[in-house]
Amino acid sequence: MLKALPTSQKLRSFAVACTIGFVASAAADEGMWLFNAPPLKQLKEKYQFEPTPQWLEHLQKASVRFNSGGSGSFVSANGLLITNHHVGADCLQKFGDEQHNYLRDGFYAKTQAEEKKCVDLELNVLMSIEDVTARVNGAVKSGMAGLPAGASAQAGEQAANARKAVIAAIEKESKNKTGLRSDVVTLYQGGAYHLYRYKRYDDVRLVFAPEQQSAFYGGDPDNFEYPRYDLDICIFRVYENGQPAKIDNFLKFNPNGPSDGELTFVSGHPGKTDRQLTLDELADTRDRYLPYVLRMFNRREVLESAYSARSFENARKAREDLFGTQNNRKRYDGYLAGLLDPQIWSQLKTREQKLRDAIARDPKLKSTIAAYDRIKRAQAEIAKNAPLYNYLEQERPSIIGYRQPRAFVGDLFKYARLLLRAVDERAKPNGERLPQFRDSARESLELELFSTEPIYDDYEILLLTDSLTDFASQFGEDNSLVQKVLAEKSPHARAAELVSGTKLKDVAVRRELYSKDAAALQAAHDPMLDLARLIDGPAREARKTYDAQEEIEIQAYAEIARARFAIEGTGSFPDATFTLRLSYGTVRGYEQDGSDALRFCFRRGHHRWQQRQPGRE
Repeated sequence: MLKALPTSQKLRSFAVACTIGFVASAAADEGMWLFNAPPLKQLKEKYQFEPTPQWLEHLQKASVRFNSGGSGSFVSANGLLITNHHVGADCLQKFGDEQHNYLRDGFYAKTQAEEKKCVDLELNVLMSIEDVTARVNGAVKSGMAGLPAGASAQAGEQAANARKAVIAAIEKESKNKTGLRSDVVTLYQGGAYHLYRYKRYDDVRLVFAPEQQSAFYGGDPDNFEYPRYDLDICIFRVYENGQPAKIDNFLKFNPNGPSDGELTFVSGHPGKTDRQLTLDELADTRDRYLPYVLRMFNRREVLESAYSARSFENARKAREDLFGTQNNRKRYDGYLAGLLDPQIWSQLKTREQKLRDAIARDPKLKSTIAAYDRIKRAQAEIAKNAPLYNYLEQERPSIIGYRQPRAFVGDLFKYARLLLRAVDERAKPNGERLPQFRDSARESLELELFSTEPIYDDYEILLLTDSLTDFASQFGEDNSLVQKVLAEKSPHARAAELVSGTKLKDVAVRRELYSKDAAALQAAHDPMLDLARLIDGPAREARKTYDAQEEIEIQAYAEIARARFAIEGTGSFPDATFTLRLSYGTVRGYEQDGSDALRFCFRRGHHRWQQRQPGRE
């Protein structure tokens, strides 16, 4: 267990769930609460515990976000932090080589001088939150978003551009004023907007990681459902100006662990949940998106598994990708299973109908019913646009870094697109740029673009060959864009030509090109850059269509959220957005082999603490 440092008020025990994308909550006290809107009433009434502002601030600033996707916590005054092994695995993979398989064999730095710097890892610590809802919504004028029935894509585009511009302005002003990373976060599907300010750490060094066999002992049942026998940790240290960072807020280790019935808090950064989606959008997710994404991950799992089976070195190169692919396949399979469960679906229908009936009965709110139809129409347009959007732009909007288009998988194409768009977007006013290329995001962009991670030609060719084959199969060999992309070659020949011909493997080349203008970039005649440029026009058009329809949905969901607040109050928590959340619950034990045992566990992706029953593993 991790226990917080003392404050003026007696503290209860803490545990920080350092799990990628998900925070679990107690079976009896479900929740993912905002730190600026904690469940004070519930805690006081049920547990007679009142967290003070100092208590919350201490836990907030002891919690760490891994921008690669995951959570951790500071555990010392000189910059040490702890997370799960799979969260740290990306760093392990990137500084490994044929002679050093750190992911398999583990790592231990006996001295600070031996700590290994991660090549492109960014950590964020939340410093403050500001509600900017009024300013964001005020930028979208009535009529611009087409709120009445019959909302148009053009109106949606105008509103999306206005919202994008004001968010960019807020983030830039905040970054210039505070020096902190500043992100405007959408909450309640558009019902609120909060400005999150983070302290960034990009000098992060590995201190300790166990062998993967120790970290993943027992497979899924022991590792993800209940980490009983494995050593599922990585320990890092953050540095500032070349020295270990001085940390004021950190959590202390309690060797005694929790006691039965003890109130326990979990702080972390759950990636994404969709609990407040309408039934129509959930049905589209169930019937279209989830089967699509499962087919994609199944395909990649077969590809990466077959490549890994050819040699130990292949297995090392692909290990982190394969692990992530398998995790995603299991995660989305669980989502689909949930939505196909008749009992769960019946509960969702009942919940939505109850809210719709309450809205219809209130003369001030009944016009909100039309918002459900706007979402349904917008979702239908998103579905029509999905093939182009998924294959050319990105698989789906992500809050965790760069998402590759399905047709062009691999690090080299990633760098080509980042370079191309960085130069193109830089020429635009800050408020008109894509979010990743705004002034406020420059440091994070450059950290990713100039990464020194190893690139393996054979693996790049494998991934690109398969994704080009997938692309040609989806749109047909006679499709004009497919023909241009393949350039009268087979997918394998084209992939080999692109990978062997590009110079983007060299970080110095990427740095030089990044400093150039669009004309100089085109004059470079790099084949991977030329490919990125070839598909950039249709990719941007697909994105524009998506953004316009998403804006219609955002405004409709915001209207529904306001109606829900009026009917149910504001005491609920929003869906997860990869921002810091607080959960709580009590620890429960059971009897095993004639003695008391205490199991303190969580299930990935289920957002709840799970009380295990005797005899169940």
